[in-house]
Amino acid sequence: MKYILLTLILLQGILMGAVLKDININDTKIPVIFEKNNKLPIFNIQLIFKNSGYINDKKQPGITKFIAQVLNEGTKKDGSVNFARKLENKAISLSINTGVETFVIEISCLKEEIDNALKYLCELLKDPNLTKETFRKIQLLTISKLQQKENDFDWVASNGLKQILFKNSALEYPSSGTLNSIKTLTLHDIKKRLKSLFNINNLIIATGGDIKFKTLKTKLEPILKNLTKHPVKTFKSIVPLDNMQEKIIYKDTKQAYIYFGSPFYLKTNDKENYKAKVASFILGSSGFGSRLMEEIRVKNGLAYSAYGYIINKKSYSSFQGYLQTKLENQQKAQQLVKKVISEFVANGVTQKELDAAKKFLNGSEPLRTETFSQRLNRAFSLYYKNLPFDYPQQELQKIDNLTLDELNKFIKKHTEITKLSFSIVLQKTSKKELD
Repeated sequence: MKYILLTLILLQGILMGAVLKDININDTKIPVIFEKNNKLPIFNIQLIFKNSGYINDKKQPGITKFIAQVLNEGTKKDGSVNFARKLENKAISLSINTGVETFVIEISCLKEEIDNALKYLCELLKDPNLTKETFRKIQLLTISKLQQKENDFDWVASNGLKQILFKNSALEYPSSGTLNSIKTLTLHDIKKRLKSLFNINNLIIATGGDIKFKTLKTKLEPILKNLTKHPVKTFKSIVPLDNMQEKIIYKDTKQAYIYFGSPFYLKTNDKENYKAKVASFILGSSGFGSRLMEEIRVKNGLAYSAYGYIINKKSYSSFQGYLQTKLENQQKAQQLVKKVISEFVANGVTQKELDAAKKFLNGSEPLRTETFSQRLNRAFSLYYKNLPFDYPQQELQKIDNLTLDELNKFIKKHTEITKLSFSIVLQKTSKKELD
């Protein structure tokens, strides 16, 4: 109990600074997650556009990530090199990234460079480097990377699993797209998508540092007024398929790459999420000591490592894992994965496993918010999931109070994780196997 109390005190100090505010622009109220921090003369801001990630790429796989890469090429006026030099001379970090559900522009700099950082951001939004030369450069680089990835067998097996679990959805494809989708992409497609991407109705801002909110609000208004307003578009959540398929991909490999996955029926704001966190830790996400690692590596010597974890997003929720093993051990390892997960659901966990999970999760939680950027990311994630900013404290308390019986009842009712599909990269040994 002393351990949990110390952890809660640390977490309270980390998260208590985040507050929810707003900025009203053109009759649109933009939520702002703000934390004042004057311990260091720093500034960080993340413009996060929800409903704008690559989950919207179904018809044109890879287009959202392509746009992020174009924006990272600077402005049309300066070009990529000169724009990057301007940022470097002021020690300003400006990056654009896309996730499954969000599109994010992030800036970090010293307090004294806030005006320059926001000025450069404004220039980028007004004059992105949308030239034929830049488009062709990104297109060729993306095609080259996709071709190189064909020899990254972890990537190949992982994408094979996506094709099974998320068939007929945007998540069936890599975030970078496919060779065909990138080859057929046009500059017109990029410009058209970009017009609707920076939708002020989808914007959430996570920001703070050594600056007052009133001052920051004044500095942001000129940038925000240039953002367009479109109807809010939401994505439909995707339920991974549970039809237990097996996909074999033949490559010139010395190892078998085994990726596996199944649905996991739980929403991001479900009251039992903390139980899923503990169950996932014990089953496969904790490394040494996890069920998968103990059975597959320690007891049977079938792999150097084996992992499995629950992914819980608004867009989808699933259980996924992976391992590598010798070619001759592929079937044995695959069957052992099925056995471990089936027994986990049927029999639950032991008190020893639960105690070890509690100790680790309570002790490691503050390490996830060591930096200011991490704290803003955490605060945004909580807001995005409709959870209070003090939820991590509540979660730790719930984990500490969790009984063995409660956890095992939760595990036993999630039989869907036993409906495993497999994507496996193997060595092509004969023509018969191809047939």
